[in-house]
Amino acid sequence: MDKYSPSEFISNCFSFLRTKLFFRECRFIRFPFYIRGKQSMKGAVNLTLGRFCRFELDGKHKTLSIGKNCEMGDMTHIVALNHIEIGNNVLIASKCFISDTSHGIYKGKIQDSPTTPPNSRKLYSTSVKIGNNVWIGENVVILAGSVIGDGCIIGANSVVNSNIPCNSLAVGAPARIKKVFDEDSKTWVRER
Repeated sequence: MDKYSPSEFISNCFSFLRTKLFFRECRFIRFPFYIRGKQSMKGAVNLTLGRFCRFELDGKHKTLSIGKNCEMGDMTHIVALNHIEIGNNVLIASKCFISDTSHGIYKGKIQDSPTTPPNSRKLYSTSVKIGNNVWIGENVVILAGSVIGDGCIIGANSVVNSNIPCNSLAVGAPARIKKVFDEDSKTWVRER
């Protein structure tokens, strides 16, 4: 059983009361928690958040969908101006960044110039999807357009910028598949 110092116990009691007052569908949000555009979030049933999480949402449309029983560690930062979907039972470690948006376009025929200040570049958004039963390690960055399939594990300090198929273990920057779960043997085997 977790043992808290008296000050942490009092802080957690205060956070629990605030959770039940302002985020009734959530399990427990440790404050401080910053959310811009709260009306753009849907789901989040039994969501647990660590301290200093920050959600920057559109505010006009449902741009962040969080499934049931998800847990996010301290300092998780989500930017959802287009659409981010997080499945059920997703575990996200601390200091992770998930964004469907970037300042500018850097591939294709029309690209932004490095001489243009980043804040002056047009925002470019592409949806992000994270499946069910996904475990995302510490310091992971998930960029616009990424899709992470059900049952995946994303190793600490990885950068996801593409599609990771179901039941894969991916690591690195950019994230590459190292193992896949073999249903027949019920073991993780090396990707070839």
